Amino acid sequence: MSSRNKNPYKRPDARTRQAKAQGYPARSVFKLEEIDRRTRLLRAGQRVLDLGAAPGSWSMYTAQRIGPGGKLLAVDLSPIQVSLGPSSKAIQGDALSLDNADLGIFAPYDVVLSDMAPATTGSKLADQARSFDLFMRAVAVAEALLAPGGAFVGKLFMSDDFPKAKAALQKAFAEARVIRPEGTRSVSSEVFLVGLRRKKPEPTPPPSGA
Repeated sequence: MSSRNKNPYKRPDARTRQAKAQGYPARSVFKLEEIDRRTRLLRAGQRVLDLGAAPGSWSMYTAQRIGPGGKLLAVDLSPIQVSLGPSSKAIQGDALSLDNADLGIFAPYDVVLSDMAPATTGSKLADQARSFDLFMRAVAVAEALLAPGGAFVGKLFMSDDFPKAKAALQKAFAEARVIRPEGTRSVSSEVFLVGLRRKKPEPTPPPSGA
């Protein structure tokens, strides 16, 4: 048997076929759908930033949930080729290097989503470290661009850095939850950390002697 056939990500499973039948490019839509259902994440009229949006399933689902009165900015290194509607904008770029002015077109946001994941290298430790870096970048964007009371969802490969990732959410949000959606493949180490009710940022103290 070839290594390609041994790779479970290469085979279209039932959820992949179901997603395609519903018009979504990837099965990941069902993960966001479950998170949305369990946390009451998305509502009509919200402003949402979707990091790591390609091929577009999360953005499509989000655009439907927020409706024509909402605003969505979808960002990815790869082009986002699905249709998201007139209330949405897609930009191609690296979330690690784009500044908050680029990402803040519709800020302040009600929800920041991050399904960002590194291109796997075959080194588990290296992939986990890169996943943590992407997660923490997404948290930093959320801290800068979320409105008080807003929510955050970020993907993370489970590793020894997990406590630091969860602590970052607990610092910025009133509630931090860990969700492993039913649609996650059994071989995957990914989890989703959800921050609910963004705390109001602490005021910056004046310089000493001011």
